[in-house]
Amino acid sequence: MANEFLSAEVIAAQAVGLLERETMLAQLVTRLSGTDFAGAKGDTITMRVPAYLEAREYELRNDRSDPIEIDEIAETAIKVTLDRMLYSGVALTDENLTLDIRSFGEQVTGPQSRAMVRGMEQLVADAIESADIAFTINESDPYLAAAKARSQLNKNSIPLAGRALLLGSDTEIAFLSSPLLVRADTSGSTSALREAQIGRIAGMDTYVSQFIDPEAAYAIHVSAFGLANLAPVVPDGVTSGGATTYNGFATRWIRDYDAMFLRDRSVLSSLIGCSSVDDGHQLGEDHEGENVRVVKLEGIGA
Repeated sequence: MANEFLSAEVIAAQAVGLLERETMLAQLVTRLSGTDFAGAKGDTITMRVPAYLEAREYELRNDRSDPIEIDEIAETAIKVTLDRMLYSGVALTDENLTLDIRSFGEQVTGPQSRAMVRGMEQLVADAIESADIAFTINESDPYLAAAKARSQLNKNSIPLAGRALLLGSDTEIAFLSSPLLVRADTSGSTSALREAQIGRIAGMDTYVSQFIDPEAAYAIHVSAFGLANLAPVVPDGVTSGGATTYNGFATRWIRDYDAMFLRDRSVLSSLIGCSSVDDGHQLGEDHEGENVRVVKLEGIGA
């Protein structure tokens, strides 16, 4: 049988496939194309948020003495900057490659990809927890807290589709203990999004994350945060390398040999940035610079 060797592009694709399957928080926010950053000043692009207008009424068969009211369209520009480089690098000795490694994907790039996932999830969690959130619900009853958060999102004119309830590990216990929790059948799927889903509450799919504060909870819309990432270019000096994108996730894999220390090096890396959509001014001056697309829940289970 002829030898079968995986190309750099195949290995990179496998790594990105793992990222896509194992991320959860990154799939609850808006994904931006990393290609838009090419040539962007300060490694920053603008995420355009549509303007908010209200329909007005004009009395039928009036004497036309009063003009109609003219509104101004003001779109919101949210800056998203690629300000982090996530990477995972490992060194493999000749002994490792000769005696220990049987599956490079399972034993090397698999653990590296999972490290990248944890880094990406933590980045999104940090963006959520550091956001200037306009509205906070303080309610001990889990279901009532979720219902109040839904009501607040309704008042904020946030679309019904794309909402989710995000729980910390301790807050999850309060929800799972609530008799009003209707659990969803999520069997038959191995995706991280399904594995993290515990049910549907107050019209929102509910997920638990170990990356946010264990006592925290958020009712979040997919448009509340913008996440962008881009695979760095493959340098000419490496022995083997590839970069690819799958379902919006991009990463680069490179491999070379360090002859001075008789070892191989495998490195996964990705440029990434996450920003809060602070367009609260559309609800009034009191919410200027605040995020009204996510509601924080406090005191659940207290």
